[in-house]
Amino acid sequence: MDTPGTKPTGRAAECAALDRLVGDVRAGQSRALVLHGEPGIGKSALLEYLHGRASGCRVARVSGVQSEMELAFAGLHQLCAPMPDRLDRLPAPQRHALEVAFGLSTGAAPDRFLIGLAVLSLLSEVAAERPLLCLVDDVQWLDRASVQILAFAARRLGAESVGLVFGTRVPGDDLAGLPDLPVTGLSDADARTLLDSALTGPLDERVRDQIVAETRGNPLALLEIPRGLAVEELAGGFGLPGSMLSNSTSVPGGSLPDVSVPGVSIPGGSSLSGGAEESFRRRVEALPAETRRLLLLAAADPTGDTTLVWQAASRLGIGPDAAAPAVAAGLAEFRARTRFRHPLVRSLVYRTATPAARRDVHGALAEATDPVLDPDRRAWHRAHAAAGPDEEVAGELIRSAGRAQARGGLAAAAAFLERAAMLTPDPARRAGCALTAASTKAEAGGIDAARDLLAMAEAGPLGEIEKARADLLRAQLAYAVDRGGDAPRLLTQAARRFEPIDACLSRATHLDALVAASLAGRLAGPGGHVREVAHAAGTAPRPAHDPLVRDLLLDGWAANYTEGYAAGVPILRRAVAAFRDGASDEDEELRWLWLAAMHLWDDGHWDAFSARHLRRTRAAGALNELPLALVARAFLLLFAGDLTAAASLVEEQRAVTEATGSNLAPYSALFLAALCGRRTELSALVATACDEAAARGEGIGIAVAEWTNAVFHNGHGDYPEAMAAARQALRHQEYPDLHYPGIANWAAPEFVEAAVRSGMTEAADEACRWIAATTRATGTDWALGVEARSRALLARGEAAERLYREAITRLGRSRIRTDLARAHLLYGEWLRRERRRTEAREQLRTALGMLEEIGMTAFAERAGRELRATGVVARKRAAAPTTELTAQEARIAGLARDGLSNPEIATRLFLSTRTVQYHLSKVFGKLGVTSRGQLDRVLPAGPGVPASPTAPPAHADPPRGTSARTAARRRTGA
Repeated sequence: MDTPGTKPTGRAAECAALDRLVGDVRAGQSRALVLHGEPGIGKSALLEYLHGRASGCRVARVSGVQSEMELAFAGLHQLCAPMPDRLDRLPAPQRHALEVAFGLSTGAAPDRFLIGLAVLSLLSEVAAERPLLCLVDDVQWLDRASVQILAFAARRLGAESVGLVFGTRVPGDDLAGLPDLPVTGLSDADARTLLDSALTGPLDERVRDQIVAETRGNPLALLEIPRGLAVEELAGGFGLPGSMLSNSTSVPGGSLPDVSVPGVSIPGGSSLSGGAEESFRRRVEALPAETRRLLLLAAADPTGDTTLVWQAASRLGIGPDAAAPAVAAGLAEFRARTRFRHPLVRSLVYRTATPAARRDVHGALAEATDPVLDPDRRAWHRAHAAAGPDEEVAGELIRSAGRAQARGGLAAAAAFLERAAMLTPDPARRAGCALTAASTKAEAGGIDAARDLLAMAEAGPLGEIEKARADLLRAQLAYAVDRGGDAPRLLTQAARRFEPIDACLSRATHLDALVAASLAGRLAGPGGHVREVAHAAGTAPRPAHDPLVRDLLLDGWAANYTEGYAAGVPILRRAVAAFRDGASDEDEELRWLWLAAMHLWDDGHWDAFSARHLRRTRAAGALNELPLALVARAFLLLFAGDLTAAASLVEEQRAVTEATGSNLAPYSALFLAALCGRRTELSALVATACDEAAARGEGIGIAVAEWTNAVFHNGHGDYPEAMAAARQALRHQEYPDLHYPGIANWAAPEFVEAAVRSGMTEAADEACRWIAATTRATGTDWALGVEARSRALLARGEAAERLYREAITRLGRSRIRTDLARAHLLYGEWLRRERRRTEAREQLRTALGMLEEIGMTAFAERAGRELRATGVVARKRAAAPTTELTAQEARIAGLARDGLSNPEIATRLFLSTRTVQYHLSKVFGKLGVTSRGQLDRVLPAGPGVPASPTAPPAHADPPRGTSARTAARRRTGA
């Protein structure tokens, strides 16, 4: 066994990197590192070295075990089990999430990213007493849930004094982006040195050269191969195998079974671990039969619990003397924990055993496992002990699946269900179990595995309900991969199949199909165009009860797409009113209700619903849904002119996207960059959004990018470009009366302004008529204000002036300050062209003040140019003092300025409280302040914290003693 702290031969550079890591952790910083390389290359030895160098640190260790890969959070439990005394210090939602995941408490399945935040907080709490070093070996054999959570924590480490070091063969998607250190073969010189250290006799140079060449510097192979060679082979090379790394080396008693590690190979096809495994195999074969059975028993137990192993051994009649030969051969040790010399030994012992021998040891382990304390691992052992279909074991697995799913272990639940299906004798029940497993696996993100299980289910007899569920699952899998393509059509087919079986589920699926078709837009595949999908939804059976909110949403959207905007408005209004009046007890509809309010130009309900949706999502810790809730709220704040609050949500969305891998496009970031006139940032965002949206089949994402481009170009007065961008945003309307939520409503006014300024009045007039068809149907001040502003651009004389004044009055009664400021600007530009300079100056001054206060830089510069053209020298705003705040410091400072506590900031940005405090102390020093209350006065512009404190509309003054920013937030509910 390796000695902790001993520098492995030939690993000076790797050891130096690990020394720096542990030094940084002792100094108060956090570090993450992924060691990766082929089996036997020395990753475990480097982790042992790091352990030995960790004086002054607390060390926590986790090792993946192949047979435990399907037990959710098993690896995480290894890490956190010694830290139960710290759970009470976590925020209540985090503590509860972790307790549910570990089976210590009951409740709804927690979001896995909330568990990740809990683990991050727990590690931070432990490290507050002493620097903490977490060593995670054999990641490829850890359960997926644990890997995801640990990778999440590793990405959010900051100033916690935590080191998180992974050892794995190939860094998969879960560890992508973390700092890594490839561990490669030793140099020839170091390989010879290591080989010499393992020799007990003379070695022929030709043999030495061949071993060094064929092992390619793999340390485990270098150490183990000599053990399998006879003295004469070492001394003179006689009888030396042609390739000592071949998996087909001739051995006494027959050929060696293929025990190489899948996916690891070297040029020429030889397995790097083959020679080492051959050595291990010979040593195992030389052991007494009882010792080999004991090793198999230990290999089948993933816990390393020596007491459990010996209890199972006694049931098989294996005595305590059986361990000594394995220990003497250097293959395993049986101390406080059972430990193999190398994972390859465990793998070889288990995989080369006969099926009957495996069943025997799993049966013994099942009998030795406490059915109350560990029922799921007992069920897993019983399943592997079953020689054929077994209804009782299958039922036990199904119960384990339910418990795993309640803890949020969806992948584990699917694995239990898959095994249960294989053990279920009845074909119909077997197919149903496979279908449930496929659905669970899809929910866990295992798309390919879900497809395989779906095929298994469809091979058996399915009833009509199961066939409908299978259709729905196939559609959901298509939607997860490609939101365009076949997903809308397949969802519609599934909804139709449910119509005679389950009307409620049919209507819910029709609503999902409509949403999918709306998102797909121009990229929808054949049969999935939104109008076709809406026609199918319109023929769905009516609910037997009074329509629920979701029923009204379905009917409203269907009417909107099939009969025109005006037909859908009253139904969608009923949905909004029903929810507002408490007709629905669930908040599930919030994700669509704010969209309906936005579509209706109803800024009041959009404000209320988006705020409630965000509060509910945060309170529930539903981090998968959080990006959408943040976008909904940020868009309302951007239209309301509170760019400071919106920028905070944009940064929060970036943090959650980085932490969770969400694929939601940066919609609010696009709009923010367009309003602020940031050319370089917007160009990069547009390119990324268009590429990613096209890959996902999300046509609406491309439309958002085009619309925000139009806003940007209108701000800069580049009207031909603005007109072209707005036309592109509108072109996905295959039918002239087809109204997509939001984007067309916003793109059309941009088109009118750009077309009028470009002299394309006919095109502007057509778009203006289109706008009127929507705004007059809904009749809100926002809608009618935008319509009046657009019509004023085409009007002349008194009619134009009346329309401009109507636009300002109506928009002044709404929350939409960005459109109000632009109405003042357009009115001022018109007055100047009418040579009414005095009145023009008044409007342009108002516009300039509002646009500067909001932070709409390009539009403000346009207002300044117009104001100078009237003969007035526009006063430039004083530049904010510059500092050297980093992007992270600026985000934290902005949230602290807004009144959030350190734990609240930590939750928003997926950091630990200690990291937040660390950054705030640096912010205070850089800005020369001593309290959070001073931040509002001195905080400069910075990444994600625009210097754009919002002011109240020109027609209203804030209460005395109330800042403009505070007044704006009170109006928008930010």
